[in-house]
Amino acid sequence: MAKLNAKQRRFVEEYLIDLNATQAAIRAGYSVKTAEQQGYQLLQKTSVSEAIAKAMAERSKRTSVSQDRIVEQLAKIAFADLKDYVEWDKESIALKDSDEVDGSVIQSITETVLPKGGVKKEIKLNDKLKALKLLGKHLGMFKDNVSVNADLNIQFIDDIRDDDED
Repeated sequence: MAKLNAKQRRFVEEYLIDLNATQAAIRAGYSVKTAEQQGYQLLQKTSVSEAIAKAMAERSKRTSVSQDRIVEQLAKIAFADLKDYVEWDKESIALKDSDEVDGSVIQSITETVLPKGGVKKEIKLNDKLKALKLLGKHLGMFKDNVSVNADLNIQFIDDIRDDDED
């Protein structure tokens, strides 16, 4: 692997912050006017892209955060069932024993003492719809980009200009 110069090393460090090549180029000291092109060109360099991949792998290992782990957590949230956390019958609702509950899917649990006596318990799970959307995007089910193809007859535009001059 070719050695990176100081600016390229800084670009790699900055790129890992938000994965935005333009902003990373600016923060690394490249000109604001040419940052977009510089960022793109830096990502095309094998030595820079390999350094980014290596740094990302090291960070993933160091933090124990991986794509698999994130997808697993999203799947837990997306497919969580309230019946796994709450027990109820005709007269009462109760949270299951905390040893039985995977707390990672729970957003909040609140208990409110009612003015006329009794306690209102509320459990709120993390946003299932958001987790499903993120999983769907990960699997390529949803496309955010729109492709527009347009053919423009330049001769037609020139004809309009000629007509305006008459």
